[in-house]
Amino acid sequence: MLSQADNEFLTRSGLGTPMGDLLRRFWMPALLCEELPERDGPPRKIKLLGEDLLAFRDSEGRVGIVEPHCPHRGANLFFGRNEECGLRCAYHGWKFDVEGRCVDLPTSPPESSYKETIRLLAYPTREWADMIWVYMGPREHMPELPRLEVGLVPAGHRYVSKKWQDCNWVQSVEGALDTSHFSFLHITLARDGAAARAAMAKAAIADQNKPDDRIRWVQNDPRPKFTVLGHDAGLVIGGARRTDGPDLYWRISQFLMPNHAYTPTAFPGEINYGQAWVPVDDSSCWIYTYSWHPDRAFTNAERARFDGGFNVHAEVDERYVPLRNLRNDYLIDRDVQKTQTFTGIVGVSEQDAAIQDSQGPIQDRTKEHLGPTDLGIVEFRKLLMGAARALGDGKEARAAKSASRYAVRSGGWVAAPQKDLAAVMTERFGHPHGYVGKQYGLGE
Repeated sequence: MLSQADNEFLTRSGLGTPMGDLLRRFWMPALLCEELPERDGPPRKIKLLGEDLLAFRDSEGRVGIVEPHCPHRGANLFFGRNEECGLRCAYHGWKFDVEGRCVDLPTSPPESSYKETIRLLAYPTREWADMIWVYMGPREHMPELPRLEVGLVPAGHRYVSKKWQDCNWVQSVEGALDTSHFSFLHITLARDGAAARAAMAKAAIADQNKPDDRIRWVQNDPRPKFTVLGHDAGLVIGGARRTDGPDLYWRISQFLMPNHAYTPTAFPGEINYGQAWVPVDDSSCWIYTYSWHPDRAFTNAERARFDGGFNVHAEVDERYVPLRNLRNDYLIDRDVQKTQTFTGIVGVSEQDAAIQDSQGPIQDRTKEHLGPTDLGIVEFRKLLMGAARALGDGKEARAAKSASRYAVRSGGWVAAPQKDLAAVMTERFGHPHGYVGKQYGLGE
């Protein structure tokens, strides 16, 4: 368990907080590119890390993320005109570009240099991997974009979505890193193999046509033995379970600083899944969910399945709020819970959200009792809190300087019992940390 002070330290991300300072040292998703579809289109209200902001796309296609209030008299620029490479205030016509510079000040004489002294807070942005990224930290420490594989593959090889979550971002990350819960939360109750596969497909757990040995191994062994390896960009978290023979079934996830995690399921030739958690405030977050296939483009059928909510993706409305959510109890079906699935809730994403939201807006970790399967959670907290404390002492996070080392994979494997996690990773990926950057010209 954590002390109350440590729990506050871990979960608070507003301006001036240690964790907020750490998060601001990294690029993070702010929007999907599809949310700003047109040049000179309407600005969009967003909130990140407790800050109210506006996002807009200018006449040249550049994206600006700026504070919402005009520095003249505080009018909200949301009501302004997005025109000719700038956002013009509807009150007195002051105009600002994507970098926050005042480019027109019609209330001052033409010869005045007053506009040169006026600045609107603006954060650097980049468009990459179908997402708009923002950097909210000190400019002198701005790192490169993390070279996640989802952004290195061709556009047709990836699918990116987002979803709202009604809880603190940290407990949602911890839910993703806690891969032991699959033995319960996502499992089906059907004993017949065909019926189990059909139920799993309906619940968006697995393809109906895939063999269910891996699901059965997970169900039969709820006590995986965990190993955690650190690397420049984060952590490799491996959980080993018994199979039908002497070999072990490894489910290996990745945590990438400060807010990305990869699922532990993909075997060679299968789809990879990852997520990024972006705090809106201390009690809600956006989760950017992405799938990619290194070797081929997604089919229309696969994209339709993602649209309908599959694996980490959720079925959402036009506001990116899941259709099954906290306000409607995730449409839990108690009859289905009795006879078909452990939760009676449709969708892996929604099952995760239901449990994570149920812990409260901010989980009280002073009351928890951790066990052996929580090793990944413990190491995650140590890494994140240690980096935030080090930053407070003037030491920059190593991961922020290691953009290329984000090119890693996670996934499943079956290996001989004498192999440790590093050996399994080397056998599976050719590298003890799952690094695949050399395939994309990022070096060894």
